[in-house]
Amino acid sequence: MTQDLFDTHEDGRLRLGDQAFVLRGLARDRAGALLEAVATVARCAPLRRMQTPGGYTMSVAMTNCGVLGWTSDRRGYRYAPVDPLSGQPWPPMPPPLRRLAADAAAARGFAGFEPDACLINEYRPGTRLALHQDRDERDFAAPIVSVSLGMDAVFLFGGHARGDRAMPVPLTHGDVVVWGGVDRLRFHGVRPLRDIPHPLLGSRRINLTFRKAG
Repeated sequence: MTQDLFDTHEDGRLRLGDQAFVLRGLARDRAGALLEAVATVARCAPLRRMQTPGGYTMSVAMTNCGVLGWTSDRRGYRYAPVDPLSGQPWPPMPPPLRRLAADAAAARGFAGFEPDACLINEYRPGTRLALHQDRDERDFAAPIVSVSLGMDAVFLFGGHARGDRAMPVPLTHGDVVVWGGVDRLRFHGVRPLRDIPHPLLGSRRINLTFRKAG
């Protein structure tokens, strides 16, 4: 990854790859509506720490909204239309979330993005996310849109192989990352969060990740 692909432009976007960008502060003015929508979802489908296929418990608490939700247990990783805790469909994706995802994708050349899954992740101090690819989806033509709310984080954006060097990308409240096309299957993760409370969310970071899964 060359330095010319990692420059901040005058409009606040940070280019991470040919088709990968950080949109600085894009969601900041919408944070209140987004967090209200997240709270509504969590009342129906509470945040929980899922089990990995290896029998470990994930450090990130999560839930979903949309037609499909991402789940993990001893049987593996997959998308499912039903919340395994309740046996009911996942809550519908609230309009403020859907609009932001579509707006962010369109801003970086992915017009017409209609996510059918939104993963809602809650990070606490010390929580991390290991480098991984998002490849449980059926269609890799659609981008990934990831929204950061609350505490600062360091996003790791790597290459197409796990061993490729990952670029550390600081993210703050309201930042949105969009990656797709030739960059869609890049490895990515999050460094352990430092406990620097945010005025709105305290010692929490909420991450919204929008995908076209079905």
